[in-house]
Amino acid sequence: MPEEKFSTAALLSILDSIAPFAMAEPWDNVGLMVGDPDQQVNGILIALDPTEALIHEALSRNLNTILTHHPLIFHPLKTIRSDTPMGRILKTALAHNLSLIACHTNLDRVAAGVSNALAERLDLRDTRPLTGPEYTEHAPIPGFGKIGTLPAPLTSGQFLHRVLSVLAAPGLQLAGPLPETIHTVALCGGSGSDLAETAWSMGAQVYITGEVKHSVARWAEDAGFCVIDAGHYPTEKLIVPVLAETLKKICAARGFTPVITTAQQDNPMQWVVSDDNTPRFCQPIEPLRKHN
Repeated sequence: MPEEKFSTAALLSILDSIAPFAMAEPWDNVGLMVGDPDQQVNGILIALDPTEALIHEALSRNLNTILTHHPLIFHPLKTIRSDTPMGRILKTALAHNLSLIACHTNLDRVAAGVSNALAERLDLRDTRPLTGPEYTEHAPIPGFGKIGTLPAPLTSGQFLHRVLSVLAAPGLQLAGPLPETIHTVALCGGSGSDLAETAWSMGAQVYITGEVKHSVARWAEDAGFCVIDAGHYPTEKLIVPVLAETLKKICAARGFTPVITTAQQDNPMQWVVSDDNTPRFCQPIEPLRKHN
């Protein structure tokens, strides 16, 4: 099949069919951040975060379109200074005719979105959203997060090993008591701290998310409910290959194949633990191996 050229506008239409932009929260910023809708797409680089390194990776691979989960421009800009990270990204993108697109809370809310990617990797069954759906005049909008059950109960150690392995995380922070056996699990990729009480009220035994607030950790302690802070990046990164695979299939049907996931982006946070009173940087799941 001959390769079909298509514009940024056509790509936006495809993305809208995957994760409708209308699903995004009113405070969010999604869609085309930088670029010309009429520009022809010669390749797409997909990642979680729009960074300077990602810009240069796209240029080194001769790809003129970058698709990320987090938006480059979130709050209105009062200045654009090229001596700041934001200014350098914008300057480079504009100078090289790069298009930057974001699918943020629309990708969180769609049924096959961020939380679903995490739920599937943890092998949760019979999942449903923690919130919503919200009903509009056009169509119902799915809610955030997921709750479901494991195929069989796991011991606390087995469960923690699964979470650490799936996320390739160097560690986890827990608040509240961890059940001896775990069957019902709730989660929300990213900053889902505010849904902890919802997860508890829906019968979850544990709740996994990122960036748990101190007040929520104290609430979990008093409620006797286990909340696991697995980090923002680890709980969201699993959507990148899922989104890439979905987009590849749609684009391939149109004869367009250059859809690539980043080879360079990783968790910006690093864990340092005390090993015999000596600070030590952790590698993924190393702390679990040490203490078992």
